[in-house]
Amino acid sequence: MIKPAAALLAFLALFPAASPSAQEAAAPPRGWSLAIHGGAGTLKRENMSAEQEAEYRAAMQAALDAGAKVLSEGGSAMDAVEAVIVLLEDDPKFNAGRGAVFTWDGKNELDSSIMDGSTRAAGAVAGVTTVRHPIRLARAVMEDGRHVFLSGKGAEQFATEKALEIVPPEWFPTEHRRKQLEKMKAENLAALDVEFKFGTVGAVARDSAGHLAAGTSTGGMTGKRWGRIGDSPVIGAGTWADDRACAVSATGSGEYFIRAGVAHAICARMLLAGEGVQQAADAVIADVGELGGDGGVIVVSKDGEAVFSFNTPGMYRARATSEGMNEVAIFAGE
Repeated sequence: MIKPAAALLAFLALFPAASPSAQEAAAPPRGWSLAIHGGAGTLKRENMSAEQEAEYRAAMQAALDAGAKVLSEGGSAMDAVEAVIVLLEDDPKFNAGRGAVFTWDGKNELDSSIMDGSTRAAGAVAGVTTVRHPIRLARAVMEDGRHVFLSGKGAEQFATEKALEIVPPEWFPTEHRRKQLEKMKAENLAALDVEFKFGTVGAVARDSAGHLAAGTSTGGMTGKRWGRIGDSPVIGAGTWADDRACAVSATGSGEYFIRAGVAHAICARMLLAGEGVQQAADAVIADVGELGGDGGVIVVSKDGEAVFSFNTPGMYRARATSEGMNEVAIFAGE
C-alpha cells in the first residue's frame, strides 16, 4: 500500500521544477545610463573663447567620468548622482557651491535636492551658507527620513549633527561673481544680463539594477533678495525620480519651473499619458516657454534613454551609457 505522502511525491515528480527560459538565462545585466548638466542660457560660440570652451568641456567630462565610474563598477544611481554633483559644487565655473552667485546682500546662499526613484524618498535644503557640499546635506536629510526639506540655520545645524564638512562662508565667493553683482547694481540689470546662463548643476542616472535617481544643486539667481528660493531644491519642480517613469533635473528661470511643476510633469506625462521621454520633456519645456521662462532639463527614462530638452541657445550637458555612449555638448545643434 502506497502511503499518501509517497503518492504526493510521486505525483509531483511528474512535473519538473520551473526553470528560467533560455532567453531569461541568457539575458545580459541591465545597462546603466547617466546624464548631467551645468546650466542653460545664452551660450553662443561667438561669446566664448576656444580656451573657455575647452575648460568647460573638460569640467563636464570629468564630472561625467566620475558618475560613469560609479555606475560601471555596479554602484547605485544615488551614488553616481552625488559623485557628479560633488565635483561640480567644487568647480568655480558653475553656479553651485564654490563659485555660487551673490545675493543682493553680497552672500552666497545654496540650495540642493536629491531623490531616489526606487522609493521616492527625497531630501532638500535651501539657504545654506557654510556647507561645502549641499548635495550631501540633501541626501542626509533624505536618509534621516524625518523631513524632506530643511532651510537656513536649521539645515546647517543638521549638517553639523551629521558630521558633514563645514567651511567658512569665504570658501564660496569668486571675484568673477562679485563683479557680476556689482555690475547688476550699478547698471540696474536683470540677473541674466550679467550672468548669461543659469549655472545650476544636476545629474540623473539609471543603475544596472534599473533604479533611478536625480539631484540638483545651485547658488540661485544673481542679486536674489528676501531669502528667495528657486526650483532647484523644490521636489517636483527642479528634481524628480520615479522608477516607474523617469528621473529629471532642471536648470532655468526657477519661478516658471515651479509654476509648471517641470520635473514631476515630465514623469507624469510618461507614466499616465504614455508619452516617450523626449516627447514629454519637449512638451513641458514648451509649456515653460509659453509662460515666459527659459531653461532646460536632463532626463533618463526607466529604460535608460538619456535626453536633453532646452529652449535657450545652449546648455552645458553630457551623457554616457554602458553601451559606450560618451558625449559632451554646450551649444544648441550639437
